[in-house]
Amino acid sequence: MSVFGAQKVSKWFGQIVAVNELSFSTDVPILGLLGPNGAGKSTLLKLLVGQLRPSSGSVGLLGQRPWANRELMARIGYCPEHDRFYEDMAAAEFVRWLCRLHGFDAAGSARRAAEALERVGLQALGDRSVRSLSHGMRQRLKVAQALAHGPEVLVLDEPLSGLDPLGRAEMIELFRELAASGCHLLVSSHVLHELEAMTVDILLLNRGRVLAQGQVQRIRELIDAHPHRIAMTAGEPRALAVALLRHADVMRVEIDGPRVVVETRKPDECFERIGELASAGDFDVQSLVGLDDNLEAVFQYLVHDRPDLEG
Repeated sequence: MSVFGAQKVSKWFGQIVAVNELSFSTDVPILGLLGPNGAGKSTLLKLLVGQLRPSSGSVGLLGQRPWANRELMARIGYCPEHDRFYEDMAAAEFVRWLCRLHGFDAAGSARRAAEALERVGLQALGDRSVRSLSHGMRQRLKVAQALAHGPEVLVLDEPLSGLDPLGRAEMIELFRELAASGCHLLVSSHVLHELEAMTVDILLLNRGRVLAQGQVQRIRELIDAHPHRIAMTAGEPRALAVALLRHADVMRVEIDGPRVVVETRKPDECFERIGELASAGDFDVQSLVGLDDNLEAVFQYLVHDRPDLEG
């Protein structure tokens, strides 16, 4: 039985196709869902937890269809990307009442709420109103309510967004602990290194379709194959362009006044090379910046230049 799966599932809103005939299947302890903003990640997660009904195709969670499946809902914990709290409630009260809705009695709900807040580092803030919490604290509270009832599966939509480095490290460690205890997690992010810190299993999504599924090394290979662009301004732009074109990894160089843009398949080596040229004093390099150090540029490359990877 696959824990998470989809079979040619599509979801559209009017003329907008959010998920497009997407298929995958996995039962790994932690699955990372990677994609740029607007890739369809949140829509897929809402389909999996039963908040949305597929327009066509099907999704599965723990071997069952989630839409209108109340028994399955009791086995799922969901942390949405955007919170919708009762702002005047105390943090502990909010988690406690959600536990009551899951069917636990007053004493059990209070105990579970306290344990969940402790696990996310909010044990000292349980009496504070939700309204008074910082963005990072609210993120922790979303995770607390998702795990308080002891679910078999946790679905987490951008749970690390807005957390400081220490908070991210603590949440990643918590997710690892939950997976080690037998809980299955599906975690979305648009930041690859966040997912790398907790799992090697990645589902690469763009424009509502799966581009690749597998271990993170495979995803890294796809990203490293993306030709990166590096921009610089120099006093001798044409001479600098000629010097860079002597190297096999440089695919193209553009010159616009003092600005030089180089396209290379080995950005780390190219950055080092430009630094050496600048320090030697042969070229007056005044600025240096990478133009493609983001997932959106990588996905554009994978979609437009690698059509064999789609779906």
